[in-house]
Amino acid sequence: MCGRFTQFSRGEATPTTSAETIASVFGIETSQLTPRFNIAPTQSVATILQLPSAPPQLQFLQWGLIPSWAKDPAIGSKLINARAETVNEKPSFRASFRHRRCLILADGFYEWQQIEGSRKKQPYFMSLQDDRPFAFAGLYDRWQSPAGETLETCTIITTTANELLEPIHDRMPVILAPEDYDLWLDPDFGSTKDPAAWSKLQSLLDPYPAAQMKAYPVSTIVNSPKNDTPECKQPMSAVAIT
Repeated sequence: MCGRFTQFSRGEATPTTSAETIASVFGIETSQLTPRFNIAPTQSVATILQLPSAPPQLQFLQWGLIPSWAKDPAIGSKLINARAETVNEKPSFRASFRHRRCLILADGFYEWQQIEGSRKKQPYFMSLQDDRPFAFAGLYDRWQSPAGETLETCTIITTTANELLEPIHDRMPVILAPEDYDLWLDPDFGSTKDPAAWSKLQSLLDPYPAAQMKAYPVSTIVNSPKNDTPECKQPMSAVAIT
């Protein structure tokens, strides 16, 4: 699964993730983006989505998908992730997979490893080897309450873990290759009852190559969503896991 992640957490001090690089990679205006070090479900996240006959746009969505047909918005807290293997079948995600796909912007994420012989878990931070920003494969939907309140929400698609993450957790978020962004965002692709198009979309949901990623243990201060500081992702020099 993916339950916490970071957005633009290296800030302007690192050339590889400067505002100019983010604008170049995603083609968006970056003035609205601020560093986040410990994003948790139900919080607002930066995404890119594309409406029919319109260019891609930056939009902030609530993390935790609430299907348009849901009676209770509390379901969103249970739908922070969608499994790649069944995303085109589950009623909660099927329509969004075919019509409402988005990029969820990130530069890292956290997973927790069960410590053998203990009830405790050790958090790890994962990112790309060169620390550049990337995009999770996401879905979004719009829900309206009987009183007219509108909530726009999203979920992160997960897949089986690659060789790097497998010892830590058996699932990982889908990180899309940049060359696949346009197809993933295209609201027309997959919108018809075309199994070949759905199969093509699902082929993009493979584990990201382990050789292009890195992971290291971090402090348990990341366990609390109240902590949203650079310390959350600082590496630990030594961690006892026995």
